[in-house]
Amino acid sequence: MAGAPVAKTPHFALHRAALSSAHEGRALFPVADAWVGVLLPKRWAKRAVTRNAIRRQIYETARRQAASLPQAALVVRLRSEFSRQQFVSATSDALKRAVRAELEQLLAPPRTTSRAVPASEARHAV
Repeated sequence: MAGAPVAKTPHFALHRAALSSAHEGRALFPVADAWVGVLLPKRWAKRAVTRNAIRRQIYETARRQAASLPQAALVVRLRSEFSRQQFVSATSDALKRAVRAELEQLLAPPRTTSRAVPASEARHAV
C-alpha cells in the first residue's frame, strides 16, 4: 500500500484512496460509493479456510456499516496473525467474534472530540 493506514487494530490496517484518479482526472469506479477490498497474505493466515472466513467477516461487517462508510476505495489488510493456539478452528465462533469486533472498531466513523479551550481564551470567558 502506497499510503499510510488511516486506522489500525492489533490485526488489521485500513487504507483509503480517493475515488477519482489524480493523474487522469477520471473515476476509478463507475459509481461513487464505498468500495471495499481485502488483502489477506498467506504469511498471516496460512490456511485458505482461515483466509476465507476472515474475508467473509470483513465483507459482512462492511455491508452492515455501509451507511457510515466514506465514499472512497477502502482496503482492509491483515497485518498480523490470529493465534492458532487460541483459535484452533478457522471456522470457530470465537475467531469470528474476535475478527468482527476488531473490524467494527476499524470501520467505525471517527469520533468527534470537543475542542479544548486554550488557557488564553479561558481567562477571558468569565
